Amino acid sequence: MTGNEAATQIAAGYATDGAALELGAVVVDGTADPAARVRIPFATLNRHGLVAGATGTGKTKTLQNLAEQCSAAGVPVMLADVKGDLSGLARAGEPGDRVTKRSAETGDDWTPTAYPVRFLSLGASGIGVPVRATITAFGPILLSKVLGLNATQESTLGLIFHWADQQQLALLDTKDLRSVIQHLLSDEGRVELKGIGGVSAATAGVILRALVNLEARGGDEFFGEPEFDPSDLLTVEDGQGLVTLLELADQQADPALFSTFLMWLLAELFEELPEAGDVDKPKLVFFFDEAHLLFADASKAFLDRIEQTVKLIRSKGVGVFFCTQLPTDIPNDVLSQLGARVQHALRAFTPDDQKALTRTARTYPKSAVYDVETALTSLGTGEALVTVLSERGAPTPVAWTRLRAPRSLMAAIGEPAVTEAAKASPLWAKYGGTIDRESAYERLAARTGATQAPQTPAEPVPADQPPQAAPPQAPPPEQDEGPGLVEKVMANPVFKSFLRSAASAAGREITRGLFGTARRR
Repeated sequence: MTGNEAATQIAAGYATDGAALELGAVVVDGTADPAARVRIPFATLNRHGLVAGATGTGKTKTLQNLAEQCSAAGVPVMLADVKGDLSGLARAGEPGDRVTKRSAETGDDWTPTAYPVRFLSLGASGIGVPVRATITAFGPILLSKVLGLNATQESTLGLIFHWADQQQLALLDTKDLRSVIQHLLSDEGRVELKGIGGVSAATAGVILRALVNLEARGGDEFFGEPEFDPSDLLTVEDGQGLVTLLELADQQADPALFSTFLMWLLAELFEELPEAGDVDKPKLVFFFDEAHLLFADASKAFLDRIEQTVKLIRSKGVGVFFCTQLPTDIPNDVLSQLGARVQHALRAFTPDDQKALTRTARTYPKSAVYDVETALTSLGTGEALVTVLSERGAPTPVAWTRLRAPRSLMAAIGEPAVTEAAKASPLWAKYGGTIDRESAYERLAARTGATQAPQTPAEPVPADQPPQAAPPQAPPPEQDEGPGLVEKVMANPVFKSFLRSAASAAGREITRGLFGTARRR
């Protein structure tokens, strides 16, 4: 079988009756056949996907290409612009010899095109429209991931949230949560502390310290009001889907915070969107760049909820693509949910790299044309091994693909241009200002007559010392007391029954969703 015959045979597996997203052309023996197209049906984009590969192999341009075609088809897109490179989506691309050559190789009638883009930033210090979430809405599970808490500490934080929900104390920003913890550790709050599951002073102190560390990293700017409404992502302008970029190029955002914020957005969409069933194209495509940050050091409860959300959100018409260097960065239970795979080149410089390469190769369908393991280390920049789900739901043949060139600018447009675009956005009037209404801090301060924001204690207090009015300085997380009373309480069937009944108590406390996020007020 000749190279062209092999390319044609592979491309036949990617033929579609409906609209499809064009990836590029099949490559056999180093030659691309522009007539042999590789594509992803829009109807299967909500079966999710993976874009992976080593640094410098072209992952960012692949994300740009996918976002462009989704937008052109009227599908909104959400991306985290970690390096600032994706801001070029807002401007038309520049022609050149390399673009002309790539267009000829992939059979693309390349035309410079700009796309509708909105720029967001975490908190008020970024270059985009400031976006925030309240502590209450974020919930204890996601906040525990941001704070780096272990399972025991996560359970304790959940109990603290539960108490605040019961008392109708709004946790809007970090000072609200600090004041609640300090109240529970004070003489006045000790009785209430004992009534919510035996929370220890040492564990509460660990949470307090982690909260202060988050504030020192600038995380306090993200928590507050006005809270971002995820429905603002579902915007179509003049038939084009809006591209929303979360700008992180200033590196001021905490990596764990921005990855968990994306998960919060996805969890909110899951809770709020109605069932859509089978759709010709998704309502939104959501890209998790640097996806390894989401899964690193995550608790089992957190991973279970990610798996469940990814599994179920497809029925809401939302597609999710994870972008990372190694497929092994994604847990197997999540990886098994991903229908499309665009795998750029992998490097095998170390024994661990070789193991990852072998494991990755084994996950691909058998190929009569390529040695998959060899191909994964031989791909050029802007090339990828691709397999997706066909319109009938079957995996397509493995295709060595030379990817199309993006039609928008393949470079950053600069911070001044991003800031100007952000302030011209209709979202600026909605989210540009800061609101500080009465919440837990003000209500608790009114009880005691305090006028200053809660402060962390200056001197450490031994964990076995009874709590005083000022909360104790906690030991480092690695010195936490570990399994103890909290775990025993959480395992108690009576307490589990209490939590289930309390969570649905109408009018007394907030109802929480799959990720512990507060439902819309």
